Amino acid sequence: MNVKNNSKNSKNPKNPKKSFSEKTQSPLKEAWSVFIRNKSAIAGLFILGAIILLTLYGQLFYGEDPFEIKWLPFTSPGTEPGFLLGTDYLGRDLLAGLIKGGGPTLAVGFSAATLTTLIGMSMGAFAGFFGGKIDAFLVKITEFFQVLPALLFAMVLIAVFSPKVITIVLAIGMVSWPATARLTRTEFLRIRELEYVTAARSIGMNNFRIMFSVILPNALPPLIVSATLSVGIAILFESGLSFLGLGDPNVMSWGLMIGSNRNYILEAWWPVAVPGVFIFLTVLSVSLIGDGLTDAFNPKLRER
Repeated sequence: MNVKNNSKNSKNPKNPKKSFSEKTQSPLKEAWSVFIRNKSAIAGLFILGAIILLTLYGQLFYGEDPFEIKWLPFTSPGTEPGFLLGTDYLGRDLLAGLIKGGGPTLAVGFSAATLTTLIGMSMGAFAGFFGGKIDAFLVKITEFFQVLPALLFAMVLIAVFSPKVITIVLAIGMVSWPATARLTRTEFLRIRELEYVTAARSIGMNNFRIMFSVILPNALPPLIVSATLSVGIAILFESGLSFLGLGDPNVMSWGLMIGSNRNYILEAWWPVAVPGVFIFLTVLSVSLIGDGLTDAFNPKLRER
């Protein structure tokens, strides 16, 4: 009887050893297991991956110059051999522009999102950790930038410092960081009162080490989600600036393709629609990934 009972206990799914191993699973593995079960997030990951591969390796198979006039203006997609997506108002190849313009568009999006996250995290971390007068001062600066009309402020910065890619990245980063700063401040205010932070102070750790080695790693999950969503916002921002004629005229981008053809949309829809669809797909994929990360880093969903 004892042997049978032992064998039954070994097959029992409520084995203490098994439950202990499940509980000690790393948070990253738990988050990943939740993320890969999200079909929408995986679809977004595949779409974004396909777009990145197109921009990275598309020129190896189709290396035409996107600024060179190739054929008659407003050639419809597929009506002429060699012009799968047609031509724009100058007769430039839209497929070449789509492939060549994807790199700068994605580069602006990721670079501006990185700058936004760095500025916002720095401001929010100092405000939330030190509190008092430092917090009040940094919050006032954040509120000042938050009430400024972001698009108008970015337009002024680009007009003053000339429309170049680096200027556009800096302008987008300068106007987009307040939301990240407020999120970071909220997380630091919450975490700085927890027991392990008090323990870090008791063993003599300095403030900067506590901020960046103890508090920041535990505040990262919502900040990662925010940074992911900032990529889509930055891409839309760059497209809007290019639509208004404030893009870099020497660098092909999807926004520049839309902006340069916007006056002829009633004559030919495809020079605007083709890059617009790819901007839509890129932003949609980033949003789906961001939603997946939100679910993955939500501890209540991981407990299900």
